[in-house]
Amino acid sequence: MKSINNTGPLPVDPKSRKSCFCSFLPAASFLFLVFFTGSAFIVPDYKEKLSRWRIVDSFQNLKFVTCKNQCGPPGSEALPEGIVSKTSNLEMRPLWGFPKSKENSSSNLFTLAVGIKQRDIVDEMVKKFLSSNFTVMLFHYDGVVDEWKDYKWNDHVIHVSARNQTKWWFAKRFLHPDIVAEYNYIFLWDEDLGVKNFNPKRYVSIAESKGLEISQPALDMAKSEIHQQITARVRKSIVHRRTFKPGICDGNSRAPPCTGWVEMMAPVFSKAAWRCVWYMIQNDLIHAWGLDYQLGYCAQGDRIKNIGVVDAEYIVHYGRPTLGGTDENKESSHSNKGDRKLGEPSHSNKKDPRLEVRRQSFIEFKIFHKRWEKAAAEDKCWVDPYKEADKQSIPSFHLAEISGSEVQIFQSIKWSILVLYPSP
Repeated sequence: MKSINNTGPLPVDPKSRKSCFCSFLPAASFLFLVFFTGSAFIVPDYKEKLSRWRIVDSFQNLKFVTCKNQCGPPGSEALPEGIVSKTSNLEMRPLWGFPKSKENSSSNLFTLAVGIKQRDIVDEMVKKFLSSNFTVMLFHYDGVVDEWKDYKWNDHVIHVSARNQTKWWFAKRFLHPDIVAEYNYIFLWDEDLGVKNFNPKRYVSIAESKGLEISQPALDMAKSEIHQQITARVRKSIVHRRTFKPGICDGNSRAPPCTGWVEMMAPVFSKAAWRCVWYMIQNDLIHAWGLDYQLGYCAQGDRIKNIGVVDAEYIVHYGRPTLGGTDENKESSHSNKGDRKLGEPSHSNKKDPRLEVRRQSFIEFKIFHKRWEKAAAEDKCWVDPYKEADKQSIPSFHLAEISGSEVQIFQSIKWSILVLYPSP
């Protein structure tokens, strides 16, 4: 029997090796031909698809960037841009139908803090501003609204009522910049002002022509209670932007109250200036003391040029006491009802509402100043354009402004004012 030796490799026939190679060559050639021929169609198609993908991707990126740059109001992200109504106004609308035309729509807003005791002055002001095509809004700080119904203009003005609140409280809550965005000028006045010699339309025309972003009408020196010299009317002048006082204010002065300053009794703001001022009003500081010295930051440029007092259209400041009077009368009426027992001493030390209002105003002034200093120190991106000029600024609280027992308040907290604004 023949045995098979499997200890080594079997010998290979050279002919069979050549045969395998020859049989492999046609198959390889065929595969190469298929790949080469197919690539002529596949590669361009791939490049075309790749190009399309890049175009689509670029378009999507462009759309993303474009949409990202459309900064809509917070909360409007779910809405198409064209349906978003960003602003409003205070124009009253009919219950049915539409206004006939917009030709008579108001482009300026007059707001006024009012109490029923000053109805005579308020009536004069409201009629004058309505006749000048202003939108008029009354802030009733005494809560009395119905007693104004006897006036013909009552249904043509907007009434907002909240007892014992200041005009700055009302302004912060009801005059948001987006609400009053359609008005070119916003008047935010006290009620104790006489407007016999004042024309609202001419005033607006002067403010526009002189580039006044923040302004006030001058005060009649003969009839007005004047707190700051810069507010006094200059005869034969249209507008003045600074005052002169020996040792205090001269031609080189660049800070309030010598220049770039108006008083808070009758300020007038442009639309742009009001947007800035509204943000500066502190929600919890309702007397706004100290705000007047910072108004220059909202003047949309140089406060020396853009803040001024209009002499050609002037008013009278009667200086009537308002805030605190309601509560005072209420307390007086209660004290006359026999609540006090026989032989009990009278409450001579009972708080005077007017005095407490002034005290609170001083306190808020100090708080506001501290907040400003803190904010300025913490904001590393903010640059103070008036840093050097404001070193000359010293708030003027004259004893002439403070009557009777109010002097005690001034003396008790005068140190805080001196600490806040030390003498140079």
